[in-house]
Amino acid sequence: MNVSSHALNRAEAALLDLDLEALRSLVAEALVTTPKVEVFETLVAPALERIGRSWEEGDLALAQVYMASRLVERIVEEHLASGQLAHRSQPPIAMAVLEDHHILGKRLVLASLRMGGWAVSDWGVVSDPVLLAERAHAQGLGILLISTLMDRSARRVAEVVRTLKALGASTRVVVGGAPFRLNPELCREVGADATAAEASAVPALLERLVGVS
Repeated sequence: MNVSSHALNRAEAALLDLDLEALRSLVAEALVTTPKVEVFETLVAPALERIGRSWEEGDLALAQVYMASRLVERIVEEHLASGQLAHRSQPPIAMAVLEDHHILGKRLVLASLRMGGWAVSDWGVVSDPVLLAERAHAQGLGILLISTLMDRSARRVAEVVRTLKALGASTRVVVGGAPFRLNPELCREVGADATAAEASAVPALLERLVGVS
């Protein structure tokens, strides 16, 4: 889906104005020609990421980012219900948002994986990277998916990776979100095993990680 700058501006304005009806209208227009996950990846997610960057640059209050995220949460709940899980041989997998109070990236990835038959536990928002790693180790996770919106949160993935190594865990860490798309080297810098630029690419990435043909 090719999204115009005008459409992105409208989506960003709707989020900042907390205008749910305007956002609904934009999404409805896009859904006429584009699949759901792609609409959220190419229209709603970039608008929310713009707002996150504005906060990092000091142009917005954190409360504005939080409220915009809650608006996105509302519309995601309306459109992206969990799909049926197919039977699949896989290691235990969980996904969490690290520190940031947003759910869009996580919900897009979960929807994409569940539609593809992957069973993934949703751990919501976790603010402490050490506790996240300890939980992953305690539950014997094979793969931990971490979503971030802000650069600061993305860099804290390094604490998760260090703690997992200190615990002797074999959990693989897969990261995603705007900071990793904008800086291709960041995944390596924080010690993660892999990243995907889009939610729709995550199922194939997991196939490779677990060696499923």
